[in-house]
Amino acid sequence: MNALQSVPLNHYILLSAMLFAIGVIGVLVRRNAIIIFMCIELMLNAVNLLMVAFSAHHGDGSGQVFVFFIMAVAAAEVAVGLAILIMIHRNSKTTDIDFLNKLKF
Repeated sequence: MNALQSVPLNHYILLSAMLFAIGVIGVLVRRNAIIIFMCIELMLNAVNLLMVAFSAHHGDGSGQVFVFFIMAVAAAEVAVGLAILIMIHRNSKTTDIDFLNKLKF
């Protein structure tokens, strides 16, 4: 028996919901752009965990392959986002979202 299938599906759902909620709270509360990126990645990983759990529960490997592609795209997204954030930090000397919001005008 697979170790992933020995744990009830409800535990994975609860863990994924808690991780997603922590990510949402982090995005809404924090003002540092790096922390916000980390919280967005936490939310994405919570969804990936849930997709892998449901894929293993149904005995279908296509969800796990889909998660692999999601993680590859997320890594590219983080690389581009951090590069943009580093350039903003070099110019403005801060990563505070409230200050970056003023750059719109």
